[in-house]
Amino acid sequence: MSERIPLMSRPVPVIVVILLALAVDQAIKFAVEMWLPFQEAVHVMPMLALYRTYNYGVAFSMLSGMESWFIITLRLFVVGFVVWLWRQTPKARGFAHAGYAFIIAGAFGNIIDKVLLGYVIDYVLFYTDTWSFAVFNLADTFITIGAGLVILDELLLLRRRNR
Repeated sequence: MSERIPLMSRPVPVIVVILLALAVDQAIKFAVEMWLPFQEAVHVMPMLALYRTYNYGVAFSMLSGMESWFIITLRLFVVGFVVWLWRQTPKARGFAHAGYAFIIAGAFGNIIDKVLLGYVIDYVLFYTDTWSFAVFNLADTFITIGAGLVILDELLLLRRRNR
């Protein structure tokens, strides 16, 4: 009897999720560009503001002094590595496959910005009176969720092996 393949281990649902995530990410970034003032906090609730800014580097603006072609190449290399990991992962590990899909969607969302604009549009800011987190976007959130799903999958696999 063959084992059931999880939904996110199948090509069509994965492609649909990636394309939907990309569409939502780009639509929100378009709206942010059109209507959110540049580098002015719009407070949504305590500790959360919308704050449009541009990231010329990678995470936390690291490498912001580097040439765009280098950053785009680096991001494409990371996507290639994630695709390689994805292909090495057994189909039964649905959380990992979902995680890889979210990582790829987020990475491509930021790559599109960098290629078309020369920077990535960031707009979410968590803060307190004395501290603020780096400004980020939905694509960054997809990458974080994806990494969390891959870690969750690894923990579940470890738990199954220890039984």
